[in-house]
Amino acid sequence: MSEHQFHCPPATLESIPAFIRLALQEDIGDGDHTSLACIREGAKGKARLLVKEGGILAGQALAEMIFREINPVLSVTSFITDGQAIKPGDIVLEVSGPEQDILLGERLVLNCMQRMSGIATTTSRYVTLIEGTRAKVLDTRKTTPGMRLLEKWAVRIGGGYNHRIGLFDMILIKDNHVDYAGGIAPAILAATDYVKKTQKKLKIEV
Repeated sequence: MSEHQFHCPPATLESIPAFIRLALQEDIGDGDHTSLACIREGAKGKARLLVKEGGILAGQALAEMIFREINPVLSVTSFITDGQAIKPGDIVLEVSGPEQDILLGERLVLNCMQRMSGIATTTSRYVTLIEGTRAKVLDTRKTTPGMRLLEKWAVRIGGGYNHRIGLFDMILIKDNHVDYAGGIAPAILAATDYVKKTQKKLKIEV
C-alpha cells in the first residue's frame, strides 16, 4: 500500500490481494496459450510502462503487487510514484524477468492504472478548484463492483478523502430511508436506538 492510504478495516484491505488473484484467474483461465505457444519457456526480457496522456499517476504500488503475485522473481523498478504529475513520454516503471510472466500481468496492470489514474486526475482537478476553502472532496459508494478499494485508493492519491467504505462502517440516512421510516425524526431515533442496542461505534449522518 502506498502512503496514500485510506481508512478501512484490515479485513477489507485484505481484499486487494484477493482482487488481484480473481482478476488474474478471470483473464488467464487455464493458461495464456498465445504466450505459451509463441514464447520460449524461461526466456527473459523486460518491458517499460510509458505514459501517453498527462495527469496524476495512480496504481504504481498496485502494479508492483500484481507482478509480485504473478511471480516474485519479476523485478520492478519504479521511476514515478503514486500522486506525481505525469506527461506523455514519461516512463513509470520497468519490469524484467520471464517474458511469459510479464505478459500475464501486462493487461491487468494497464487496466488498473489507467482507471485509477483517471480517477486521481479528476479528483485532483476538483481539489485544486476548492483550494483556499474549508471544503473537502469526498468519494461515495457509487463505485465499480469489485474495484471499490482501488477507486477509493485513487481518490486519496488525487488529494480527496474517503467517505464510508460500504454499508457496514456508517449509518447514512437518505431519502429512501426517510420514506420507509416515516420521516426524518423517526429514522434518526431508530438509528440512535440501533447504535445503542448493538453497541456499534457508527457515525450517523443524514
